Amino acid sequence: MSKILVSIFKSSKRNEMYLYVEKRDQLEKIPEALHLAFGKATHVMDMLLTSERKLARVDTEKVMSEIQEKGFYLQMPPAEEDYIQHLPEELLSFNDPL
Repeated sequence: MSKILVSIFKSSKRNEMYLYVEKRDQLEKIPEALHLAFGKATHVMDMLLTSERKLARVDTEKVMSEIQEKGFYLQMPPAEEDYIQHLPEELLSFNDPL
């Protein structure tokens, strides 16, 4: 599969959880258990995925292959340490006892 037109939905239950599906199928191939865990799916955008296109947090090839195999790709939120800002050491120890 060299290209696929996808629709991307965000979860109402978990911040930064996204569901990628083929645009023509929308949410038809999503298992009921995933619907329940995902919550209300809010459409974010449609996008043409190609092997050359880079995505910010996920491998494009993996997204495309999972959509082909399972009918969807679920992007989980990043681990907390991935989005904790790195502060200078003097700020990190600011409130430490002397």
